[in-house]
Amino acid sequence: MIGKQIVLAAVAIIAMDLNAAEAVAQSYPTRPIKMILPFPPGGPIDTMGRLVAQQMSASLGQNVYIENRAGGGSSIGMRAAATADPDGYTLLFASSGPLAITPALYKNLDYDPNKNFAPVATVSSGPMVLVVPPTLPVKSVQELVAYAKANPGKLNYGATIGTPPHLAWGLFTMLTGTDIVYVPYKGAAAAFTDLVAGQIQMNFDATGSLLPLIREGKLKALAVSSTSRNPDLPDVPTMVESGIDFRMSFWTAVLAPVGTPPDIVGKLNATINAGLGSAEMKASLAKFQVEAKPGSPQDFAAFLAAETKKWADVAKAANIKVE
Repeated sequence: MIGKQIVLAAVAIIAMDLNAAEAVAQSYPTRPIKMILPFPPGGPIDTMGRLVAQQMSASLGQNVYIENRAGGGSSIGMRAAATADPDGYTLLFASSGPLAITPALYKNLDYDPNKNFAPVATVSSGPMVLVVPPTLPVKSVQELVAYAKANPGKLNYGATIGTPPHLAWGLFTMLTGTDIVYVPYKGAAAAFTDLVAGQIQMNFDATGSLLPLIREGKLKALAVSSTSRNPDLPDVPTMVESGIDFRMSFWTAVLAPVGTPPDIVGKLNATINAGLGSAEMKASLAKFQVEAKPGSPQDFAAFLAAETKKWADVAKAANIKVE
């Protein structure tokens, strides 16, 4: 009899806890929500984050405000979000760089994207494009690979250290067996300037960043890294069409500190997905040459795990290290 009473009491406590959690999720949020961006204000990621925050504010009935915490190669903002209270009132808006690329390159990070965060929702995804200066005597990826193999160590690839374009160099050389020299830059703008001038001969970067230079004829697009052709560059083949299984995207997402209640994560996910389904949000994201990518927290968790493993493997195989 006593044992039965203990079991019933335990069941009652569990039910009370579940009811309390459900009540919290239903009333959430009751105050403003802070969304940390580990980047300085004004860039494309910052603008996309503000678009998402604005949409969430309207839907949730509470202000979702942006706090830019740049510095330390994004580690300052990432750490601030990872160590925040897991109550749903601090979120993180980040991109493939600090979430998948940086962990592959730096050994002593004080955050782990797969362990310190609860995936909430993917937001956007866009392809990267392989470009060369018009003066380089190649018209396709196949010709570029042939040229690189005929001239080992003579082609230079420029990109910012520890960024997706840096890892793109590693993946490309690994898949093609080419000897192409990586030239480190402190910023993409300087690399683009040298690329247009022909001082370096290759670069992979987000389509939105390079599209103006391509349209002006200052750079030549050879291939995009998406699985299908890009509407802004319909005549440019994919890397797969070009014979190389090179798939890479530039993506953004929302996360919360690990331990954030699943019901709150679910509510945030539903809110973000509803916004991504609107024509207004799709049009706003399209200005950055990216598309909305709604999905479940579970979808995002699986994707994040796959991305971090993929780029860790590439960094190891290509012997890419950043001290």
